[in-house]
Amino acid sequence: MSDVNSRISDIVKGNDVVLFMKGTPLFPQCGFSSRAVAILDHCGVAYDSVDVLQDMEIRQGIKAYSDWPTIPQLYVKGEFLGGSDIMMEMFEAGELKQLMDEKQVAKAES
Repeated sequence: MSDVNSRISDIVKGNDVVLFMKGTPLFPQCGFSSRAVAILDHCGVAYDSVDVLQDMEIRQGIKAYSDWPTIPQLYVKGEFLGGSDIMMEMFEAGELKQLMDEKQVAKAES
């Protein structure tokens, strides 16, 4: 496993919910990342984020890691869920909150 793959793997496995995105939750740098943050915030779960714009190795490596061409990318308990479109579909169907509850993801502190 390459160095970037092991870094990504450590991040994914070390956090219950992690969003690889452009920018930060407080200052997203693209509409898709902004929508992903809004969905997670609405679900009320605690999550970590990785700003791929700050690390070109991660930005390219995450696409290979997941075999998914776009960012943002959401991982829950080590499992890749998808990007903002899939997140939106799951959210609207009630599946995202259900998954977070089933996996016993920590709630965000208010």
